[in-house]
Amino acid sequence: MKKSEPNKSTISIDINKSIEENASLYYAQAKKLKSKREGITKILEKTKKDLLRITEAQMVVQKKAETKPIKKKWYHNFRWFITSKGNLAVGGRDATSNEILIKKHMDKEDIVFHTDMAGSPFFILKQEQESSKPFVPDPLELEEVAIATASFSRAWRLGLTTLDVFHVDPTQVSKTPKSGEFMGKGSFMITGKTTYIHPMIGLAVGEYEGMVMAGPLSALKHNCKKFVQITQGKTKTSQAAKKIQKKIGCGLDEIVRSIPAGGVNIL
Repeated sequence: MKKSEPNKSTISIDINKSIEENASLYYAQAKKLKSKREGITKILEKTKKDLLRITEAQMVVQKKAETKPIKKKWYHNFRWFITSKGNLAVGGRDATSNEILIKKHMDKEDIVFHTDMAGSPFFILKQEQESSKPFVPDPLELEEVAIATASFSRAWRLGLTTLDVFHVDPTQVSKTPKSGEFMGKGSFMITGKTTYIHPMIGLAVGEYEGMVMAGPLSALKHNCKKFVQITQGKTKTSQAAKKIQKKIGCGLDEIVRSIPAGGVNIL
């Protein structure tokens, strides 16, 4: 005959003690076990919270490590953009930056852009690829820099749709005035033959390598994954900048600095 297994739920009774004493003994043991369980539960909860804090801290450290600081370059202090052909175009923001741009950063291989309208920026187109050959820019690049030169001039604020822009060689740009004339800060004498372009006014603002870049739409389409097209309008710069920030990210102040003075319309 097969023996039955002992019932695991049975308890031992000390026959030398009364029922009340046995009950009291088991009650004390149960109370002690309950206290231990509550302590273990608290330890487990604390351990979970500690692990969560450690994980969050590790994620923050990892994110900071992955986010490389943006190293500003000299042209970030000016108006600038990368052309659709990969060359750098840099322009002045005011009379002082015009002066600095031409005197300090203009090289003999550059192409210089300006307009006949007072208050216009100087722009220079630089060849980024080192070459022993003379810089022969693509016609599209010339058009792009002309668009930027016109768009960042007073023509934007005046609501003009186009403005004639000319370009010359650096040798044609001088600070020496004609007899009886005075060259103020940011102004330069242009001599020799000038070549005119007749661009339409309009820009785009986008994110390029973590920085805000503003320039012709064709250049932004080629270089930026996120950008917004703008024209003259009635929206205040600060309000337009907030809308642009939602589209491209980047800092609000940098976006404001990248937009021409005057009203803005976001397309």
